[in-house]
Amino acid sequence: MRDQLTQSDIDKMQQEIDYRKLVKRPELLEAVKETRAHGDLSENFEYHAAKKEKNKNESRIRYLERMIKTAQVISDDSKADEVGMNNTVTVYVEEDDCEETYRIVTTVRSNSLENLISIESPMGKALMGHKVGDRIEIKVSDKYSYFVVIRKIDKTNDDSADKIRSY
Repeated sequence: MRDQLTQSDIDKMQQEIDYRKLVKRPELLEAVKETRAHGDLSENFEYHAAKKEKNKNESRIRYLERMIKTAQVISDDSKADEVGMNNTVTVYVEEDDCEETYRIVTTVRSNSLENLISIESPMGKALMGHKVGDRIEIKVSDKYSYFVVIRKIDKTNDDSADKIRSY
């Protein structure tokens, strides 16, 4: 399956590619060149570490380029009163008697530790298109589900803290 990305995701990936190609690559090539000059390569730890960093950078560039090339571009537009992409949603979890806040993002930006949930996750899928006050069943598996009530939808789109997850 192709990854679903917004145009904003693609723009951020392209910025990272440009940075890695124009800034990082020359620095890493220079580091390899300098450490190579230190002598015997078989016992030169600095040379091997520099080569490893250079290869990691090149691998990341290839990964990002492949993601952009194979991406399915999706819209991040939604109606003013409905949950959509990049919205912050506060839900009341009936089972736990508590409120939780999540931001709906694409898979490559998801990070459960920062409450960034993917549109492909059970909760992300269930919340999309719903409105404040809606009671929604989050179906985790055939045997387990729970209910949430949407309390608040914040449409402000502050991408400053978002970053594309690296693998």
